[in-house]
Amino acid sequence: MYSMDTAIILAGGNSKRMGFDKQFINIGSMSITEHIIEALKELFPNVILVTNKPQAYCRKDIEITQDIYKGFGPLGGIHAGLMKSQSQYNYILACDMPFINKDYIRYMYKKLEDNEFTAEAVITKYGQWIEPFNAIYSKALLPRIEAGVLAEKKKISGLLRMADVLYIEEEEARNFSPDWNMFMNINTEKDLMLYRAMEQEDMYGAYQASNVNKI
Repeated sequence: MYSMDTAIILAGGNSKRMGFDKQFINIGSMSITEHIIEALKELFPNVILVTNKPQAYCRKDIEITQDIYKGFGPLGGIHAGLMKSQSQYNYILACDMPFINKDYIRYMYKKLEDNEFTAEAVITKYGQWIEPFNAIYSKALLPRIEAGVLAEKKKISGLLRMADVLYIEEEEARNFSPDWNMFMNINTEKDLMLYRAMEQEDMYGAYQASNVNKI
């Protein structure tokens, strides 16, 4: 049986729509990134943070790394995290996705196990789109990513089209998150205000999945 002992958090985006670096958004008494780290430490013995601001983190309980291939966006972050990881399979999340569904993480791993660990990734569908994060990626993808880098291919969707992917249908995933909040991204000030309202008033139903990762 293959292990999935590692969670990888990607925190190196440009945050253009937000206007400031999203990895330092405060939610409660800590940043959104620290909140995610603490939540994932309850599930995974190893947590890797891929960030363009490593000097901002003074933690010894996680591994911190940077993109090896600069300018490749989230794909570069996935590559850096997989290179750092010692686990064959890795759970990957973006730092602006605060709603972590532990039952769904376990479910994705069970799907992988039922598939006899033949897949290179476990990805959730959203209509005609895909959700590239809150997903599982294998280190077996590294040669494909590196080949794509040489060809200047930067899209995660392009990588997945070439890979052996186990897809989970939207209807199936909604059994775990009817309002799709486990895929919520905080991309704008409006998203942040909505998230804070949801946290304060438990208004999960107010969120509509309007900013799905369209890649």
